[in-house]
Amino acid sequence: MERTQKERMLAGELYFANDPELSREQLRAQKLLERFNTTEATQEAERTDLLKELCGYFGKAAVVKPTMRCDYGYNISIGARTFINYDCVLLDCNTITIGEEVQIAPGVQIYTATHPLDAAARRTGAEYALPVRIEDGVWLGGGSIVCPAVTIGCNTVVGAGSVVTKDLPPNVLAVGNPARIIRSL
Repeated sequence: MERTQKERMLAGELYFANDPELSREQLRAQKLLERFNTTEATQEAERTDLLKELCGYFGKAAVVKPTMRCDYGYNISIGARTFINYDCVLLDCNTITIGEEVQIAPGVQIYTATHPLDAAARRTGAEYALPVRIEDGVWLGGGSIVCPAVTIGCNTVVGAGSVVTKDLPPNVLAVGNPARIIRSL
């Protein structure tokens, strides 16, 4: 039996995002995000309820500041006491797992989506996505970017503006483009 485009997407295989099922699920997420992103400053409880409906998991005392952008929402897991500041983008075509007590500064972008390097394959519209894991206690500095298939270990700090293209171990400080470890913590 042939797998659905959603199953292929979550397996990290080439898939087509214009699939009707995926299009419906993206529209659902965009409607929830529209409501979330236009809440008033005093509507913290409503924002939390919307995030619980949007995300696959939303931990106790976690906070996400508007605006936030994502593809589906249900592939995002946000651990307890995590704080995600303004204007973050979480491209969740595959799973984005964010641990507990993570600090994510404004303008951070986490990508699971990617495309074939071969131009002919790219022109077909096929794409694929690989999971991202941010472990407990991580701090992602403002404007940093985390690329597909990356794991960032516990308590690691990523400097502002850095681009993380490869896994980072626990308890290090990494900065730059591409992010390089500059010292242990």
